[in-house]
Amino acid sequence: MKKSVIYLGVALLAFANVSVASNGNAETRNNVEVAAFGKTPLTVAVGKGDIEIVRKFIEYGADVNQKSEDDMTPLMIAARYNRVEIMKLLIANGARTYEKNEKGYTALKYAQLSNATEAIAILKDAK
Repeated sequence: MKKSVIYLGVALLAFANVSVASNGNAETRNNVEVAAFGKTPLTVAVGKGDIEIVRKFIEYGADVNQKSEDDMTPLMIAARYNRVEIMKLLIANGARTYEKNEKGYTALKYAQLSNATEAIAILKDAK
């Protein structure tokens, strides 16, 4: 019985490792996570809240209005997660506050859905 439990534990660990290794959501290269499934590097940085990386991407010419495959602009993502400083940076660099996705949602709608009060105030002032 004791050996059966040990074998079962080893089998579970082996299957867990295979499961984690085959999860294709992202890959890592040189300690930098590369997003999959149509996320742009800018939208990943916005989602993580890394304003310095967002600033660098904008300096290097990233399109602040480019939608990722989830049909969201960087401003929509920043509004959804109440990333106020990133929102200000995006707006200052030409992000369109009135841009809609296929659902008809704007950044303001995402902020409202998330109860992101600071983001709501910034978007209302930006109109």
